[in-house]
Amino acid sequence: MSLHVVIGAGPVGSATAQLLAARGDDVRLLTRSGSGPERPRITRIPVDAADAAALAPHCAQATAIHQCAGLPYARWAAGFPPLIRAAIGAAEASGAVLLTVGNLYGYGQFDGPVDESRPSRPIAAKGRVRADLWNEALSAHQEGRIRTAEVRGSDYLGAGANSTFTAVVLPAVVAGKVAMFPGDPDVPHSWTAVDDVARTLVALADDEAALGRPWHVPTPAPMSVRSLAALTATLAGAPPARVRRMPSALLWTAGLVNADAREIRELRYQFDRPFVLNSSAATERFGIEPTPTRLALEATLRAMDADQPGRSTRDRLIG
Repeated sequence: MSLHVVIGAGPVGSATAQLLAARGDDVRLLTRSGSGPERPRITRIPVDAADAAALAPHCAQATAIHQCAGLPYARWAAGFPPLIRAAIGAAEASGAVLLTVGNLYGYGQFDGPVDESRPSRPIAAKGRVRADLWNEALSAHQEGRIRTAEVRGSDYLGAGANSTFTAVVLPAVVAGKVAMFPGDPDVPHSWTAVDDVARTLVALADDEAALGRPWHVPTPAPMSVRSLAALTATLAGAPPARVRRMPSALLWTAGLVNADAREIRELRYQFDRPFVLNSSAATERFGIEPTPTRLALEATLRAMDADQPGRSTRDRLIG
């Protein structure tokens, strides 16, 4: 039995905390509000994880610190650096392993399935933020101050997953409406299950020799947005999915009044060409087989239904 600190109770943080508790570890789940799943072995603690002095005492005697906190796109540049610096300080003071959750943004635009050997080549502001966060943690590792590793996945599916697909396409498809997607809906795209991110974090916490590098979360074969939308319609009992490419002018106009749409504009390159990761290294190292996309999508829809008992996803989105 070990003590783990999980920062953030979003989809990944909640899944990680529950996985650790289920195997018998004690978990301190840290959020600003003290929220998160209620179950034995999980202690929910309200704390500002960007405050180094406030964070450090909660990480004392921990085996690992799992930095799973998420922020709205508009707050990345200002909000993430204090979070990673506080976590690095807590790991240095406690001796705990620091495990961070990243993504593929730092790679920039790439051709073919991308693996962990690709250097950072960000072409957008949010990609530079992600690359800088990892470089800061890796530098501390290389200096011998901490031990760290990062897990990286593509767009998420699963309970609580929030992505362009789940925010824009899925609600329209379930409601029987035309989905306007800000990219090419027919190019292959990788979809990572939230639970597999948690499984990879836990595996890394147990594998000292795997530290000092990034790892791609085991992720199934890619699927186009159009195909994923069709599967969504089938699972939700909705009419056949209708997906159209959102005109650039419409996305630009939407960005004038909607912060999320404005932030998506610089990431459009991820949806205009194949966006596929190679996760074979983690599968071989940790023996984690990726959750099939159908099961991850079922979990996405199931979690949406659980938000309003007695109403199906389709009824809730239509009504």
